[in-house]
Parts: sequence; C-alpha cells; structure tokens
Amino acid sequence: MLSTVGIIAFILAILFSIAWHELGHFIPAKKFGVKVTQFMIGFGTTLWSRRKGDTEYGVKAIPLGGYVRMIGMFPPAREDSAGSEEEGSQKKGRLAIMVEDARNQAAEEVVTEDDERRTFYRLSVPKKLVVMMGGPVMNLILATVLFAIMFVGFGLPAQSLRVEQVTPCVPTAQHLDGKCGAGSTPSPAAQAGLRAGDVITSFDGRPVSSWSDLTQAIRSTPPGTTISLGVDRDGKPVELTAALAGVPRQAVNGGPDTSGEVTFLGMSPELVLEPQPISAVPERMWELTTVSVRAMLSIPQKMVGVAQAAFGGEERDPAGPVGVVGVTRISGDVAASDDLPTSWKIAQFLGLVASLNLFLFLFNLIPLLPLDGGHVAGAVWEGARRQLARLRHRPDPGPVDVAKALPLAYAIAFLLIGMSVLLMYADVVNPIRLGG
Repeated sequence: MLSTVGIIAFILAILFSIAWHELGHFIPAKKFGVKVTQFMIGFGTTLWSRRKGDTEYGVKAIPLGGYVRMIGMFPPAREDSAGSEEEGSQKKGRLAIMVEDARNQAAEEVVTEDDERRTFYRLSVPKKLVVMMGGPVMNLILATVLFAIMFVGFGLPAQSLRVEQVTPCVPTAQHLDGKCGAGSTPSPAAQAGLRAGDVITSFDGRPVSSWSDLTQAIRSTPPGTTISLGVDRDGKPVELTAALAGVPRQAVNGGPDTSGEVTFLGMSPELVLEPQPISAVPERMWELTTVSVRAMLSIPQKMVGVAQAAFGGEERDPAGPVGVVGVTRISGDVAASDDLPTSWKIAQFLGLVASLNLFLFLFNLIPLLPLDGGHVAGAVWEGARRQLARLRHRPDPGPVDVAKALPLAYAIAFLLIGMSVLLMYADVVNPIRLGG
C-alpha cells in the first residue's frame, strides 16, 4: 500500500514539474503578446482538454514531457533565398523538404495580421531568451525550494553519538568485518558492555559532542590503553571501562593500505538527519549542481553499461543513469521501507523530486534543438549577428532561421527517445532498488 502511495505521489510530482516548467515558457510568452495555441502536459492521445481564449489546455496519455505551442516559431523564408531554397529542395531531397514542410506548417498558423504581430520570431532577442529560459529557470527555482526544505526542515544524514551496532569481535586479516570466528577476541565495546541505543557522552573523562570528536579521541589514544566511556542509557548515566585494541588499517577504512594498525573500539553510529542552516543552502546547491553536471556528461558512456545490464544480465550500476520508471520505483521502495522513519521518507522523496527538477534545468540548457537550449543558442546567435551587422553598418539580417536545424533536432529527438526506451526496459528487467 505504501509503495503504491509513493509511486502515485512521484507521478503527480513529475506532472507538476512538467506543468511548472511549461508555465515558465507560457507566462512570459503571453506577457510579450505571443499567441499561445496549446498548453499540454504529456504527449500522444489527448485525455482531456479545455479551451480558454486563444489557448487549449490539456493532458495527454504519455506523461513524459509537455509543450507550449506558440505560433511563428520558425520565420518565413527570406524572399532573396526563395530560389535557392527551391534548388536546395531538389538537391538535398527529404531533409530540405522536411524543413520546408515545417516552415509551411508554422506559416499556416498565422492567418491574420494580428497573428503576424503575435509570432514568436518577431520578439526581440532579450524577450526570446526570457521565454525560452523561463522553463528551465522554473525547474531550478523548484529544485532550490525543495532542497532548502529538505536541508533546513529535515536535514542531511549525519553520524550521531547513538550506538546503532556493536561489533562483536576484534577484526582480523581473516575476518575484516568483525564477525567472530575460531580464536576471535571480543571487541573492546562488547567487553565493556556497550549496547545498541546507548549514547556516548564522554571518552576517558572528556565530554564529546559529535561523532567526529569521538573518532578523533579514539585515534589519538594508543592501542592497549584502558579508558572510561560515559554513556546515556535510557536516560540514565552509565560509566563503562574499555581496553582499546589495535586492528589492521584495512579493517577500518576498507582501502588497500594494510600497513600499520589503528585504535579500535568496536561500534558503529546511528545515522540521523541533521538540519542545516539556511546559509548552507547555496553551497549545497552548488555541490549538487557540479555533481549533476558530471553525472550528465557521463550518461553516454554509462548507457553502455545500462545496455549490458538490460540484455546481458550484468549487475546494474547504482550510480548509473535511471529512467522515469526506475525513479518512480525507487520512490515506491522508499515509501514502503520498514527501516526508514517517516522523516527520512519525506526527506528522500523531496530529494528525488528536487533532483529531477535540477536535472531538467541542466539538461534543457544543452544548446541543441529540440531542447530549450537550442532555441536559446539560436537567439544568442541572432543577437550577435544583428550586433555585428550594426557595427558594419549593414542591413538587419533578420531572425535566425532555426528551421534549418530541424534535421539535427529530429536526430537528437530520436536519440533521446532511444535512450529513454532503453532506460525504461532496463528499469523493468534489471531495476536499481533502494539499498543497491
């Protein structure tokens, strides 16, 4: 039941994020006088729609995106290039015809003089940038708000002084995990009588206020030293005595360096959500953005691993790309988990939705059609070209004909669809689940 609730909640969050993105295009377009004929959530068959004024608002069957349809996205062909366009159609074949058909279809939407004044291509460059950047910026705003609620209202996972687990025996080269075997020695924490749920309050008579304080105190004490350990057990102070042990370095850090040994007590801390100050949000957002950019740049390379996991049965990379189906499944797993308290579930849900919106912001900035970044690049090029013509005292070259980039846009679209289908298939046959 909880899994279903998590799945439904995330689907609604996706739909809201899409609508929020499209509002970023819709509002400035209407404000600047552009005629918007459709505001749609999803693709495919229309499930519901309603017309108000110039605009038809609706929901379609496939909730994997949305669009705002503005008239005049492509400028008409320049008269001085009409002849060359016709010759190009004969020489280039289908691609040139495809471009011309798209331009003609856009021209058919302009039926009156009032429509002509309300076309997108007639906007100034700054206004075009505002309209096309509006969608991604809305996703960034939503991501920032959700991450701020998550960081400040709930917090980030942090190691506390509450004991979650006591290691039963001292790790050895044969038993690095601390499990007891033949000839094993009980860990100092186990010998001292430390229990799960105890809260460490002092180490060898010195108060400790954080897990880092405790680990620093342990590491600075030589192995074999007998220390006192103050704990709070069910609200009552308890004094324990432990003789610290020395263990191979690899048993603690899991790394390849096995030289030397480190001081060992034998306990693991309980993870808690530690609220962050509001001043920490910008720094955290920058860290998440840089991590997301690196992850996005690695997607083409990691899609090979996704294909191998989908068709070859290899293990799925938990840090690899995941599709909408996979993220929705993870949301359901989070909601259904018995090991997570409610606050953790809410925080992780907020993190998933915020991460989705941060990805939408970054992905749509890629300067390729059909993404918003492609239209932004076209507007920037248009502004640069006009400025250059002005400096050279030449006529205004007019708007950039982005229709000429449609063949590339279709190729990019087919590539994105292919990647989405592959991720969807991998998420079904070999999903990434909560906890790996």
